[in-house]
Amino acid sequence: MTSPLREPTFLILTALAREPMHGYGIIGEVKALSTGRLSLRPGTLYGALDRLLDEGLVESDREEIVDGRLRRYYRLTDLGGDMLTAETERLRRNVDAATQRLRARSERAASPVDSTDNPAGGAAGTTEARGGTTGALGGFAQPAGGLA
Repeated sequence: MTSPLREPTFLILTALAREPMHGYGIIGEVKALSTGRLSLRPGTLYGALDRLLDEGLVESDREEIVDGRLRRYYRLTDLGGDMLTAETERLRRNVDAATQRLRARSERAASPVDSTDNPAGGAAGTTEARGGTTGALGGFAQPAGGLA
């Protein structure tokens, strides 16, 4: 599996990173990890677990009978741990890039434009500052030499 993990898969693997869990425990943990945004249905979870078992990312840990019903526990394999680590790093790089760009955007928005350096009111060196072209404010042309 080389493509980015879908969120349910990522959260299932994350739920199993700490300790082996049974299906309903995984459902509860995924709901908690997603702060309630993602609520897996049993059929969806067990379909995903079958796929993850086939891919070698999880394996059966143990089985027990509780209230007359079989409860199967799953655990993350080393391969699953490696996949979760790689996906976490991929997401971290994306978050870091977005954070840097948002910070730069906020800094640009917070710093006032010094209009004393440019009497035309636009950014120095732009066609707006040189006049005669359409500016960014409503498409009005400015005459050469500044404001009329």
